[in-house]
Amino acid sequence: RSRGGAVQACCGAAPLPVLRSAHRLPPGRLRVSVADCARPSRAKGEVYGPRSSLPAAVKQEQAAPETVSDLSAAKLYEDWDDVPPSSALEEISEEEAVKIVADPLLPPHSSTLRDYVDHSETLTKLVHLGVDLSQVEKRQKAGQLLLTLDFEKDITKILLFLKDVGIEDSQLGPFLTKNPYILGEDLEALETRVAYLKSKKFGNAEITQMVSRAPYLLLFSVERLDNRLGFLKNELGLSVKKTKDLVIRFPRLLTGKLEPVKENLQVCQVEFGFQRNEVQQIVFKTPKILTASKKRLRQTFDYLHNIMGIPHNMLTRFPQVFNSKLLRIKERHMFLIFLGRAQYDPTQPSYISLDQLVSLPDEVFCTEIAKASMQDFEKFLKTI
Repeated sequence: RSRGGAVQACCGAAPLPVLRSAHRLPPGRLRVSVADCARPSRAKGEVYGPRSSLPAAVKQEQAAPETVSDLSAAKLYEDWDDVPPSSALEEISEEEAVKIVADPLLPPHSSTLRDYVDHSETLTKLVHLGVDLSQVEKRQKAGQLLLTLDFEKDITKILLFLKDVGIEDSQLGPFLTKNPYILGEDLEALETRVAYLKSKKFGNAEITQMVSRAPYLLLFSVERLDNRLGFLKNELGLSVKKTKDLVIRFPRLLTGKLEPVKENLQVCQVEFGFQRNEVQQIVFKTPKILTASKKRLRQTFDYLHNIMGIPHNMLTRFPQVFNSKLLRIKERHMFLIFLGRAQYDPTQPSYISLDQLVSLPDEVFCTEIAKASMQDFEKFLKTI
């Protein structure tokens, strides 16, 4: 067998003894002879292992291996340029103990972002910016999103983008409270959506107004924005200019669900009996009617048309009456009936328009329209 094989065999049979020391030794200080690997002999003086052909000087070195000198720990660390590690069991003085400052533990789970503010630079800076975390945490997965973002790396660039869009510094906090998800959007995608709006001839001030009124607007892809504009134009039969003006005044038509819009258009034409051109006028003047509650629309129309006797053409001229509370309409109409002044026909004397009926404050309504005092109106309300 080869010499290397013999050494491997003997070392495999008897592993090297472990140094019993609390300190590591520097490399090169320990020298182990081949003789240390030999197994104990069965008979006295007999050793299993190959016959060595090494020179006598080497054999003598094998017989008397070099031993490690008893070095002090200080000397070892001086050689290694190391600092002795401290032990967990090492006693320290009271003065040293007082100086130890432990970082607060991060809550493993919590139902509120408030518990994380002291541990998160991002949340702290958002609070200083005016973001209401109590509102943000009510939005699905918004809290988890904020905890994963780095303020300098992820959020600063979005804030600069929003300022370029036209959002004032004082409005950044309220805006992000309503739409924290924009902080996780890709900056290039956001810039592409703004560029699309500009390509549709929306001015900078108009885009600012739209984004401010509909904070989720820039979360929509270019394709979705284009589809919404096309839907409104075709469904309402409006010109490009009127469609554009409509969404500037009520941009939530681009971000809300389409089903309520379709249903309310159907209600106006089929149930209420308005003509298509009348629906166009109503929607253009009062776009909010497209997202209003169908139940409230039905109740308001029924009272105006069937109880008060207001014809379709008058409702088309003053569609803002559909945005008013039904209770206000009832109270004022009944008070005018009590006074004998409920006249809504423009061809008759003492005509009262629907706009005057619902939009004026109580004091002005009483003195200028009802020709009565506020006290009279309050007394009447107690009787109904």
